[in-house]
Amino acid sequence: MADWRGHMALDPESFDEPVVDYDFTTVGSSSPLIDQMAKAGGFTATKLAVARDLLQMMRNQIEAAEHDSSKVLNWLSFPACLCATGTRGFFVEALRSRMFNVVSTTCGTLDHDIARAYEHYYHGAFELDDIELGKVGLMRLGNVVVPNSSYGEIIEAMVMPVLEQIREDRIAETGKSGAELWLGFGSVQLVWELGRRIGTPDTLIHWAAENEIPVVIPGITDGSIGAQLFLFRQKYRDFHIDTLADEQILSDMAWEVETSNAMMIGGGISKHHVIWWNQYRGGLDSAVYLTTAPEYDGSLSGARPREAISWGKVRPEAPHVCVEGEASVLLPLLGADLFT
Repeated sequence: MADWRGHMALDPESFDEPVVDYDFTTVGSSSPLIDQMAKAGGFTATKLAVARDLLQMMRNQIEAAEHDSSKVLNWLSFPACLCATGTRGFFVEALRSRMFNVVSTTCGTLDHDIARAYEHYYHGAFELDDIELGKVGLMRLGNVVVPNSSYGEIIEAMVMPVLEQIREDRIAETGKSGAELWLGFGSVQLVWELGRRIGTPDTLIHWAAENEIPVVIPGITDGSIGAQLFLFRQKYRDFHIDTLADEQILSDMAWEVETSNAMMIGGGISKHHVIWWNQYRGGLDSAVYLTTAPEYDGSLSGARPREAISWGKVRPEAPHVCVEGEASVLLPLLGADLFT
């Protein structure tokens, strides 16, 4: 692996080590280590052990309910950036195993999930010269390097033809046209259609479609996929994504479910959609939260689950924990326990 520290002339060809997802079938279990964390005590280690125990409880509950979403909802929310890293493997396994049966995330999750199915992202460094990167068509996401050919170009090449196919099939299946053609077609349906048509077994969208797990993307226009949707509208002026249809799905799922749990990573619109809909049933029954954000700035990322109790979004008696730490470190540890 090349040493890219400091400002230096860049050789675009030197970025040749691809980002690879975690494969939990090949790693040993972290269960003994986390068990010791629970006994060792001390700050975040203890919290991670509590989080593991709550997640095991969630898994046991959904398996006992035979994954019936009218009995148990296990919500999962996360930001897109993690899908540009190997941590995507955690989310893929979470959907493949059906440990979670409803997802809230951001548009970039689709971007990275589709792009990485067909092209590589590469290892880089935080210290790279961003001006030099831009000159040679490379984009930096933290310490991951994303060639434009692996992102915008591949997404455009893959998605636009699929949108045409989806439109043709909907016309044939529904007999409708114009704006009525797209009523009820929200981000949930978009994800499933993309998963069936261009998803590969290493992608979230494949397993969301395979297991019919709703993946809601409230900010569907905020990303490269959103740009493709906008461009498609320029050709078909009646085209739209029915975002309120997504809200109806969440409402129907949350309103009467017997038990509702959540694992939330980071904040923003993804997290808020989880706690927002759960307030209508009196709050979540349990919650695990991972964040690097401080509480004092008033952000949703910094808000601890106990704050959500005051809003009726987490039940007062609900077991909950906030683990302060970076998700690309914590999720693999949890995954090695939960998925092996």
